Amino acid sequence: MKVPLSWLKDYVDITLPVDELAERLTLAGLEVENIEYIGVYPPAAERKRKGIAANDPVTGDGHIAWERDKLFVGQILESRRHPNADRLLMATVDYGSGEPMTIITGAPNLQPGDSGQKIAFATLGATLVDPYADGFKTMKLKPSKIRGIESQGMACSEKELGLSDEHEGIILLPEDAPVGTPLVDYLGDVIFHIAVLPNTIRVASIIGVAREVAAVTGAMLHVPMPTWQTQDPPASDYCDVEIVDDDLCYRFTATIIRDVEVRPSPFWMQQRLQRVGQRPINNLVDVTNYVMFEWGKPLHSFDYDRLLQRARSAGEDIVRIIVRRATDGEVFTTLDGQRRTLDADTLMITDVAGPVAIGGVMGGQDTEVSETTQNVLLESASFNFINIRRTAMKQRLPSEAAYRFSRGVPSELDPIGNVRGAQLIAELGGGHIASSIVEDYAQPQPFVEVPVTAAEVRRWLGIELSLDDIDGILQRLEFDTRRQGDTLWATAPYYRLDVTITADLLEEIARIYGYDAIPTTLLATALPPQRHNWIVEQEEFLRDVLAGAGLQETINHSLTTVDNHNRLYVTHPDLAPGPDLFVTLANPITPERSVMRRDLLVSALENAQRGLRHRERLTTFEIGLVYLPEQGDGLLPREQRCLSLLMTGPRDPGGWLGSDRQPLDFYDLKGVVEVLCDRLHLPSVTFEAASAPAYGPRCARILANGEAVGLIGELHPRVRQAFDLPSQPVAAGVLALEPLLPAYQTAVRLATFSDFPPVKEDIAVIVDEGTPASQVDALIRQSGGDTLVDLTLFDVYRGKPIPPGKKSLAFALTFQSASKTLTDEDTAKLRKRIVSRLERELGAVLREG
Repeated sequence: MKVPLSWLKDYVDITLPVDELAERLTLAGLEVENIEYIGVYPPAAERKRKGIAANDPVTGDGHIAWERDKLFVGQILESRRHPNADRLLMATVDYGSGEPMTIITGAPNLQPGDSGQKIAFATLGATLVDPYADGFKTMKLKPSKIRGIESQGMACSEKELGLSDEHEGIILLPEDAPVGTPLVDYLGDVIFHIAVLPNTIRVASIIGVAREVAAVTGAMLHVPMPTWQTQDPPASDYCDVEIVDDDLCYRFTATIIRDVEVRPSPFWMQQRLQRVGQRPINNLVDVTNYVMFEWGKPLHSFDYDRLLQRARSAGEDIVRIIVRRATDGEVFTTLDGQRRTLDADTLMITDVAGPVAIGGVMGGQDTEVSETTQNVLLESASFNFINIRRTAMKQRLPSEAAYRFSRGVPSELDPIGNVRGAQLIAELGGGHIASSIVEDYAQPQPFVEVPVTAAEVRRWLGIELSLDDIDGILQRLEFDTRRQGDTLWATAPYYRLDVTITADLLEEIARIYGYDAIPTTLLATALPPQRHNWIVEQEEFLRDVLAGAGLQETINHSLTTVDNHNRLYVTHPDLAPGPDLFVTLANPITPERSVMRRDLLVSALENAQRGLRHRERLTTFEIGLVYLPEQGDGLLPREQRCLSLLMTGPRDPGGWLGSDRQPLDFYDLKGVVEVLCDRLHLPSVTFEAASAPAYGPRCARILANGEAVGLIGELHPRVRQAFDLPSQPVAAGVLALEPLLPAYQTAVRLATFSDFPPVKEDIAVIVDEGTPASQVDALIRQSGGDTLVDLTLFDVYRGKPIPPGKKSLAFALTFQSASKTLTDEDTAKLRKRIVSRLERELGAVLREG
């Protein structure tokens, strides 16, 4: 929200320096994100921060400061054709000091013989923006001869003053502009850029900010209630209003302004609208925008004669406004010329002939005001803010009005906006206001009385305030208060829809008292005992391990689409989860974010799809939640913590020393998982062959103590194509984190090193092709007992002389005793026990030679 201080001063006395006021507002919860200086020298602290010299007119933000002794309000006394140039004029300018000066100008909005126009006049030596330079560049105005005649100054355009890029004509000021006034005093301004948070929509208006300034600084507030001059007959002779769906529209007010002349708005209104970021159009449109920025109340003007023509064609004598839901599939053409298909949740402003506006969002083409409009129906209404937000998003119709309506506009403001708007239209367009307002107030605005005590303030804010102090703060915010014993009951003003509970009052007290004034205090009791947050600790540990293994963490959207999940099942579409197995958003911000993910692999592949457009190698992981409604409690889905892993591209990044350019595959990912399991001290981790729709033949299930904890593999080529990934192996997998938590919580037992020498032996056994190496590994460890301290598979062999259907597995064994030196006889017994166990349970044969 842009807030010009020149406009703000109409409603509140401002005595603080600009930078101090900005700081006070920011500390009170209205963050001043930027301060824009128009023609004004920034404060000393601001100039110092930007490195600007004290008298340098260049302010460093695309603006210049207007020197008080060189830029003035001037008046053209006469203008005549340049004797040596048909397209140039010689103008004599009075600027309030000394003799009038002659200037040469080619401005197209001045004609020979013109006189009396007020202009922005620059004398020699003034610093201006160079209108012909590329980008922002300043120049010093120097004396010059143009076609033989000396020009002693310049009539300035907006670009030369740093106001805009407009350079077609000079600035023409209002007739009442005082000649000789320094231009900075007449046009200069300071604009606060204030962040409007969702629950602070009350400050999306000049008066709203003025109220905050008054509360924070203690300054006097001047906000008179609008008044108007009306004439009979009453507005009820012209129109009638009916709200059909009062759950979406709470109040609708209308009035009639007759015999209006459409023309440009006066200079002061155009300037104010431009400084808040609005483009002036004409007096009818500008008034509705002006009231919206002044009071925070969006209005809408209808061409009454068009409405009446529609009513008469339907056999009615007056206009009847009906506020109702649209019918499913109803079509309506908005002001931007777009034909829009509506649904039953869209609120429509209609008459007997059909829709005339989408409530709170945009009007329609058939009844818009134009240059020929003579009679106006002015609407001021309040709506269900959630419905307006959804409608604006569905129809992709963001606007300043929808921005305010979608955050809540009080119903009590409706007649205020109507009175203010109607009076301005009458003043600027010469019209007559029909007496009274026509309205339907279907749901009166509730006023909530909220309690607060000094004890609650002390408990929650840590400050000692009496009830008198609390009452004083709340009254500065225009709350009505009453006392009942030790309790102060406060009723928020009509424009504070955000205050409904005691916590809201405490927030108001804190920010007006001053967050910076709340003292720092120490705990009065002992520190609470430190307790493990095992889930957070486990996740941080996993991040450390995986980052150490060379993977990069990603944080992906938990919102996705059903279609993206279905891509995991392109090889087995019948196994894909149906739409009813997803947590679906009622009003997604985009179709690509419509359901909560059921599988972390989807997010990993969506991220890879984007990332592999810009790089050839990705090694990523994500720790996040998946949402399983069928496993929930019927109301909320089960949220399961998972870990996803993805590796693809060359094994090593490129480098001048050379690198392994072979693609990452299943075994690289399996190695990372093995490191992870080892660091977590998971017991009895094994990998067994598995199959899943998303993976090809290289796929394994991870088991810990016989319990499945995850699945890894290389993506099936068709799944890879479905996600538009490059033609290279993509190894990926997902592990559930809950089964891994107990191992992380278990304290690790440390063993002492043996002082006795180890004995290393190799053993090779021939087993069936289908026997997993992990099964052989487990039997060897069980048979070797505590004396077998290390076991490594170092060779797998198939071929002669190994019989068909068999394979040879070779292991390196390390024996070591904690109490003695092992003899050959000791190791021979262990070896025999191991071989016997393998022969008995697996039919293994010891390979000789």
